[in-house]
Amino acid sequence: MTRRDFKNNLTVVDHPLVLHKLTLMRDKNTPSAVFRQLLREISLLLAYEVTRDLPMTTQHIETPVAPMDAPILLGKKLVIVSVLRAGNGLLEGMLDLLPSARVGHIGMYRNPETLQPVEYYKKLPTDIAERTVIVVDPMLATGNSVAAAIKRIKETGAKDIRFVCLLAAPEGVTHVHETHPDVPVFTAAVDSHLNDHGYIVPGLGDAGDRMFGTK
Repeated sequence: MTRRDFKNNLTVVDHPLVLHKLTLMRDKNTPSAVFRQLLREISLLLAYEVTRDLPMTTQHIETPVAPMDAPILLGKKLVIVSVLRAGNGLLEGMLDLLPSARVGHIGMYRNPETLQPVEYYKKLPTDIAERTVIVVDPMLATGNSVAAAIKRIKETGAKDIRFVCLLAAPEGVTHVHETHPDVPVFTAAVDSHLNDHGYIVPGLGDAGDRMFGTK
């Protein structure tokens, strides 16, 4: 199931399996290994939705029974861009479904005082401008890091860009929509608000720390 907010170019994938797995991830007692596996499983389900409208063509093949014109994807393979470090948790599940996708990485961290993004790494496919790009980062909190990452990707000439996250705050959704109204956002849930430290409430804590057991 999905809910769409056309005003904010937002799609909430509230499938029962997604919500069930998300609840397990929110639980502070869920160990890192289980957290990573759940994130991988949810990302595969989110990938179904974000790729729903990919262009198709037909290819003539022969089945063991008869020839047919069968549907097949049109154009070049996708690019999945992971916003490091936590984006890699979504990346792995997406690659389970889209194993031929090209992969890019943008390293961003949030300055704890200003909450503004600081870029420390960028490596993208050279022909990214010719491909559909899916940007992945589990948490859309203030939206500053994601907006900055999308800006850097647009500077390469990319035009068809989609963003996928696990959880979003209303503030982050608004910020991405205002800075990049052409980029649709796909998420499993939109939570209540951000606290004074820029964390999503009720959220699930810091996704990177939960994934890697670093806090």
